[in-house]
Amino acid sequence: EGKGKRRNPLHDYKKTGELILIKVNKTLEVKTKLLNSTEQCAKRCSRNKGLSFTCKAFAYDRVTKRCHWLSFNSLTNGVRKKQDHAFDLYEKKDYVRNCIIGKGADYKGTISVTKSGIQCQAWNSMIPHEH
Repeated sequence: EGKGKRRNPLHDYKKTGELILIKVNKTLEVKTKLLNSTEQCAKRCSRNKGLSFTCKAFAYDRVTKRCHWLSFNSLTNGVRKKQDHAFDLYEKKDYVRNCIIGKGADYKGTISVTKSGIQCQAWNSMIPHEH
């Protein structure tokens, strides 16, 4: 890959403007830090750098230039959405995507029925199919 052709880290995120997520469930984790750009925010979320949890999303406060890394996203139980003009929400596409690409090895969504509507077999079950 040539120099200057660095991939934009924001490409892995779905952006929703003017939205922040509020955790109702106290066990969910958030870490905040002063950072100059959403790109830096995204990079650290993607690498889970310095975080004690798997980063699923981040919210960027454009006013205070603060990044809020989240261990949850808008699909997580115990989370409330709140309109806030200061914030933009960026959710990791892998966790909010509802389609399976290729073999689906990277799929982290919550769909549990097949295309034709049949309930999927649980991962911890060997019936009806062994895996």
